Amino acid sequence: MSGSGTTLVEAQRLGRRAIGCDIDPLARLIAAVKLTPVPPNEALQSGRAALERARSDYGTRRKDLAGELRSRFDGKTRDFLDYWFQRDRQLELLALLRHIEGVENQPVRQFLQVAVSSTIIAKSGGVSLARDLAHTRPHRVLDKVTPSAFMAFEKRLKANAVPGCAPSSTVRTEVLAASASDTGLSPASVDLVVTSPPYANNAIDYMRAHKFSLVWLGWNLDALADIRKTYLGHDALAPELSTSLPDLCETTLARLAELDARKAQVLRRYFCEMSEVLAEMHRVLRSGGSAIVVVGTSTLRGMDVETHKALETIAGGLGFVPAGIGVRRLDRDKRMMPARWGGPRQSQIEHRMHEEYVIGLVKP
Repeated sequence: MSGSGTTLVEAQRLGRRAIGCDIDPLARLIAAVKLTPVPPNEALQSGRAALERARSDYGTRRKDLAGELRSRFDGKTRDFLDYWFQRDRQLELLALLRHIEGVENQPVRQFLQVAVSSTIIAKSGGVSLARDLAHTRPHRVLDKVTPSAFMAFEKRLKANAVPGCAPSSTVRTEVLAASASDTGLSPASVDLVVTSPPYANNAIDYMRAHKFSLVWLGWNLDALADIRKTYLGHDALAPELSTSLPDLCETTLARLAELDARKAQVLRRYFCEMSEVLAEMHRVLRSGGSAIVVVGTSTLRGMDVETHKALETIAGGLGFVPAGIGVRRLDRDKRMMPARWGGPRQSQIEHRMHEEYVIGLVKP
């Protein structure tokens, strides 16, 4: 659960070898770009060359581009693009990405792909018809005035191609396509784990937004749906859950079941999956190593399930020694979160998403 790589970047800046694991393709791409220094002049030169060729194709080869739109995507993905993107924006994005795909230098190519992605996933000014896409709560606005993908890309290219945009270090840093519950790392090989798992009950559905970019980067909707089903905190029910949970968790689940049996099953899945993740942390940590888990709680049917207490208790049963739980207050004005701006200011979702808990764990 390394996300977009902030912890990896900080580790690299400190000269520490870092390994990140994530199943989200866009998160891994962004992290790889953050971690790989790309000379600004090289990024600008390659990006502007791709942009110039794309503009030429858009002006003189629109028929060819339209044909490629039909052949490049399967039917379901094609319908998705038609629903969320105006025709001109589709042609612009395709023209641009065709030439970016031809960039031989992988770090530069990935840098440019992330720049394109940032023109799509934005608060409100993205090139799709979606609003609130950056908050993972997209809804279509047919009268939205969308910017040219060419102009948006040029703007992002200039903003991103700055000196020092990635740390320069000889320390090896990796981003693995692996689950946090099955990293593939050797036992007792890690000194410190730092992670922030998702909310229970899929409160923030990252794939709902990320697919808007990923379909342009070669993924189809069915493949992305399969990945989404494996997300921690997914709201689908698991048919069989054999993991034994502590009494504290069982008491919480029993109370929630009285209010909503289905949500209790979803929460059980979350606790069981997090038990597997914590067990994997314990496996890969050396004796004396520590884990820092930053988590938000969840309010389900008006009930605070106190996720932080549940995870600390689960970890204790797996052999960790809890070092304590800290509370971190979050500034509502600096968060890219689906918090509500109208209505009661102290709503459950606002309170939950502006407070986090930092769990400290030590492997004896």
